[in-house]
Amino acid sequence: MDYIELKKMTFHAFHGVFPQERKTGNIFTVDLRIGIDLSIASVSDSLKDTVDYALIFEIVKGEMSIPSNLLEHVAGRIIRSIKGRFPEVKGVEIRLSKHNPPVNGQMDESAVVMFA
Repeated sequence: MDYIELKKMTFHAFHGVFPQERKTGNIFTVDLRIGIDLSIASVSDSLKDTVDYALIFEIVKGEMSIPSNLLEHVAGRIIRSIKGRFPEVKGVEIRLSKHNPPVNGQMDESAVVMFA
């Protein structure tokens, strides 16, 4: 299988279970790996034979703007939205991380990785 990858998409968003997270927000990073057959696009050189990653970015941006308690929920929504908009996508791997999560100590990020 072929892949399109979008790395280090960064957003300020309002995900978290604590009221302060929902009020002030945090920085989140999204990495995507999208499984798709790229053989036709590799010959045709036409955007119509692949997925437009600018549209993928807009999907991710839209889903990141909807507050959720859990990273798992946000990641699942992103996967469902991409697969719903682009039926030619065979699979999506997402890594969604929250920078400086609210823990009693030092941690750079917490993250979920999902496949569908």
